[in-house]
Amino acid sequence: MSSAEAPQDPKNKSIRVQMEALIRRKQLEITKGLESVEDDPNVVFKVDEWSRGEGMGGGRSMVIGGGKTFEKGGVNISIVHGDLSPTAIAAMKHDHKNIATEQNKSTGCKFFACGLSMVIHPKNPHCPTTHLNYRYFETWDAEGNPQCWWFGGGADLTPFYLYEEDAKNFHQKHKDALDKHDKSLYPKYKKWCDEYFTITHRNEMRGIGGIFFDDMDDRDPQEILKIVEDCFDAFLPSYVPIIAKRKDSPFTEEEKKWQLIRRGRYVEFNLIYDRGTQFGLRTPGSRVESILMSLPEYASWVYCHEPEKGSREAKLLEATRNPVDWV
Repeated sequence: MSSAEAPQDPKNKSIRVQMEALIRRKQLEITKGLESVEDDPNVVFKVDEWSRGEGMGGGRSMVIGGGKTFEKGGVNISIVHGDLSPTAIAAMKHDHKNIATEQNKSTGCKFFACGLSMVIHPKNPHCPTTHLNYRYFETWDAEGNPQCWWFGGGADLTPFYLYEEDAKNFHQKHKDALDKHDKSLYPKYKKWCDEYFTITHRNEMRGIGGIFFDDMDDRDPQEILKIVEDCFDAFLPSYVPIIAKRKDSPFTEEEKKWQLIRRGRYVEFNLIYDRGTQFGLRTPGSRVESILMSLPEYASWVYCHEPEKGSREAKLLEATRNPVDWV
């Protein structure tokens, strides 16, 4: 084999190339793992390749719906690049002081972003909705060198009925992944998740949390990439066993109504507060269908609804209003 044909050492590849390879691999692993608990063998993830246009990148959406286990869901990757507008730069500058130089404040700058974003809405109200997102962002200077970069992401759980063993398992698996690198990360990212996924106008969280971080650039990027990979690896063992255990649980019409009300809260958060949704919608050439894939097929809003005191619904609501240290 000539030197031109020799495989590259992954450590010598740019972070953007390694992150793209990681999300492509994890998309296939996650969809395969989720299909293993879908009871309808004819319901599988369908692939939808999309492009932002010539020279601007694109992505692959893998969506599932109408199953016996999963009502709607998607595991999407995007690898996009192009020009970041001055408006977008201004929105990011609070957290990244060096994102715009004097020469590009009025014209914008070049950027690269890639990530995997996933939301799964199971059919049974005893099965929790889940969300996962890991991403990498980079801007370039006039010579094409990285000027500003960061990682972000996390995973969280949104149950409709609270099973404490499920919440503990989800949190423990993600704590174990972070503890391998730094035992200070889980408490920090757990608290960050609770605060980030708060529906401020209702004074309650979207679910029972997980981990979340953003704008992470405080250590070697290769180390952060490994943290992201280990967090990816924590997802399937933290979620698939819950679905396997709960998907055949009997449920009532009232329990289904409660699920739809809680899904309404999910919609409120994603459309009003979620930074990823906001960034996607203001990025030229963005794929709206993929961005709004996170929304459930069915949701409900009931005027001034409060569950009966002492009920299982009230117990769930209490956990969203007063964060719990699960592990």
